[in-house]
Amino acid sequence: MIKRSTGEIVFEMFNYIFLAVVSAAMIFPILHVAAQSLSSDLAISRGDVGLWPVEFTLSNYAIVLNDTSVWRSFMISVFVTVVGTGINLIATASLAYPLSRNEYRGRKVILMLVLITFIFSAPLIPNYLLIKSLNMLDTVWALIIPGAISAYNLFIMRSFFMNLPNEIIDSARIDGCGELRIISSIVLPLSKPVMATMGLFYAVAHWNSYSSALYYINSRKLFPLQVRLREIVITDQMGEMDTTFENLANMSPEGIKMATIVIATLPIILVYPFLQKYFIKGMLIGSIKS
Repeated sequence: MIKRSTGEIVFEMFNYIFLAVVSAAMIFPILHVAAQSLSSDLAISRGDVGLWPVEFTLSNYAIVLNDTSVWRSFMISVFVTVVGTGINLIATASLAYPLSRNEYRGRKVILMLVLITFIFSAPLIPNYLLIKSLNMLDTVWALIIPGAISAYNLFIMRSFFMNLPNEIIDSARIDGCGELRIISSIVLPLSKPVMATMGLFYAVAHWNSYSSALYYINSRKLFPLQVRLREIVITDQMGEMDTTFENLANMSPEGIKMATIVIATLPIILVYPFLQKYFIKGMLIGSIKS
């Protein structure tokens, strides 16, 4: 057994304490929000709610879930996240694969162009005019197409593809496989870790995005969940919520805000455990050469 030095023990203890403090700083606010969403209006107004619900009630969730605008925005966010992530993965893999192979001409020029977009992003007004000229204003495609490829994710995926053995791809070509067959039957099945990791990155970005909707979407029927959440939390617009006399008595504006935050946060948190086993492997292998 290797005896550790005093410095190593102190460093390890410092790491544990530091990670515990950081974890607490992230977990406690979430617990507080969840506790408020499950507490009565009176308990919230008295300031009695800490990390545990006081005067437990589900009325806040009942009011939010009876709001048709929340459900409509939820479905818009699900569509943008699922379809957008699929398009992101197809587009990023389609560009990352040829950029990772030496036999493709012009890849250095394309790589330089991608690097320029990584360093310098286009301002808002040219982006808006571009979306308008493509007739994508006030459509969900304005939330999906402009961000089809992230330069950061492209470099990670390209590095992962560069680590794939050339012998496998050369053997497939000798056996008569075309490039599409090589990508679909060999490259992508071997790239599950990086595809899952990039998929999680893209999905989280789509789910949490709201600024694009503020710029490009005018119709309230196309607002994603984050924009609806912003209306409820910041501008106090309850919108189409059911405010009957019975619900009015139980309504807690602060509790409704917290319940909406929980509903908007929970789906993307539930996705993470299914992708966790690929996450570390995909990030490490993909970023070694970046």
